[in-house]
Amino acid sequence: MHKVIVIVNAEVNAQGAISLGSPATRTMVTALQRAILADSDSTEVDVISAASLWSNNLTYSKSNSNLIYCPLTIEIPPKFSFPVQKLYQTCQDIPGLQQWVEQNLGYKTSIRDSWLGDLWLPIVVTGKQMLYGSVIGEGAIPNSYEQPVELDRRVEKSLHSLAQELLTSLDAPPSVYLVQFRLLSNEIIFDRLWPFPAAPAIASLRYQQPNLFICHWYCLTQKPIVQVTT
Repeated sequence: MHKVIVIVNAEVNAQGAISLGSPATRTMVTALQRAILADSDSTEVDVISAASLWSNNLTYSKSNSNLIYCPLTIEIPPKFSFPVQKLYQTCQDIPGLQQWVEQNLGYKTSIRDSWLGDLWLPIVVTGKQMLYGSVIGEGAIPNSYEQPVELDRRVEKSLHSLAQELLTSLDAPPSVYLVQFRLLSNEIIFDRLWPFPAAPAIASLRYQQPNLFICHWYCLTQKPIVQVTT
């Protein structure tokens, strides 16, 4: 039986309930829990706050092969050790990653710009391939997201190339990733990489089959995904 440790950037009570002040996080956790339950009703899920990881009292056996770590936040304390710790630290270093993309891949970045990317490309990395979801954009209501956002085919091709080269360079393990970016006159401005289905992935609950939280669970447990459709 698997045990899943879901780590979130929100307050979590002793029963694993998330603070009412974090609606997006609650939606993300609920979607992931549903994906896990639909696949295996015997899997145990622990939801913990990233803040609690600063405590030396919280430990899990690293020798337990049935333990699956599933951070749904980038804010992981550096002293907390988990299998993809190095990747998360790379994604935390936004200026460093932007500089690498600019220097090695030739894309402009928001490193000298105060604007944040308002578009996200989902990439489902399985053990065998990369599957690209439709681009997600910000909705009219704050903290809402919409999918799909239609792009010019040349822009879409360039975006897929950026994602493939970046994830290949990071030797990215199976997971769902989001490349955050914006467009300036159809030119891609790279912002950052999320190594998990972050809040914009909520849009996939309405528009994509299978949704990004199901995809994420399948990636973590090495189950096949043939395609994603919107």
